[in-house]
Amino acid sequence: MTAAEGDIAGRYKEHTGKKRGYILAGLVFLFAIAVFSISTGSVEIPPVDVIRTLAGYPASDTWDRIIWSVRLPQVLTAIVAGAGLAVSGTVMQSILRNPLGSPFTLGISNAAAFGAAFSVIVLGAGNTSSRVSDAVTINNPYVTTVSAFVFAMLVAAIILVFARIRGTTPEVMVLVGVAMGSLFTAGTMFLQYFADDVQLASMVFWTFGDTARASWEELGLIAVIVGAAIVYFTLNRWKYNAIDAGDETAKGLGVNVEKVRLWGMIWSSLVTAIIVAFLGVIGFIGLVCPHMARRIIGDDHRFLIAGSIVMGSLLLLCADTAARTMIQPYQLPVAVLTAFLGAPTFIYLILRGRRI
Repeated sequence: MTAAEGDIAGRYKEHTGKKRGYILAGLVFLFAIAVFSISTGSVEIPPVDVIRTLAGYPASDTWDRIIWSVRLPQVLTAIVAGAGLAVSGTVMQSILRNPLGSPFTLGISNAAAFGAAFSVIVLGAGNTSSRVSDAVTINNPYVTTVSAFVFAMLVAAIILVFARIRGTTPEVMVLVGVAMGSLFTAGTMFLQYFADDVQLASMVFWTFGDTARASWEELGLIAVIVGAAIVYFTLNRWKYNAIDAGDETAKGLGVNVEKVRLWGMIWSSLVTAIIVAFLGVIGFIGLVCPHMARRIIGDDHRFLIAGSIVMGSLLLLCADTAARTMIQPYQLPVAVLTAFLGAPTFIYLILRGRRI
């Protein structure tokens, strides 16, 4: 190896090392925020005692019950859901070559919400209640998930058709997503119109995305789907890099673009469906976090996928913590804060019309 080649190799290692360092720092920060989130609430628990309780040495039986039964499931749900939505947005933006792509902006979340509402009200897959703590209880998560996934895939298929049309711009695809989102929002309203008072109140409350609704069982199901999707996306990270260079370039490198695009949308839609089915609609995480990660890590999917996962977990966990604590003893649904954050960013991206 010549001196010049050695210098290039050294710079490359330094460059990739910085990216790994950013991701590792994000994980450390995520752990710190998670401990802070668990310790904060109507009952304050010192962070040291939180760590002791998680390690199996609780300082109080009351704190032990609060942490393991209430706060830890909510914190882990925020981390897993944020990771799932963010990585889905990252993959959608790559395979569609659309910087405005995300489950929310493309109408997939609204379609999944309609599917979940359809399974609860029409198929009887859930129980509705007038109590705020459990407005909708899913008693058949598989039926609800399948129903949400079917309608999410319907929108994904329509978007893929438009993606194949030569000359289709990102703005047109977003307009298609807005139209699909409006259509399925109208469908959800149609179901609500024929619901009784308790069902109506419950479904309206359910549409406000909230991580507090997931129990350990539901968290496990969400984690399995999100984990499998992350593994699939990671295995295909080189193909996403090739597609970013253009369909013709990717095909020249041996990538089956249509197959990668189809399976990417299937997995992204499945992740969106399972999250929406149990937590409701949480918007803009899949739009904002990939761009935030790109500003720090770059466009290389070898690192961008992991960076988006960390960024999505951080953003949703921070928003969830703020929603729980900003107007105690009341708790805002986390979707309220993510909408306040995401809407200005969405407008900014449209005005710029290119990647940030």
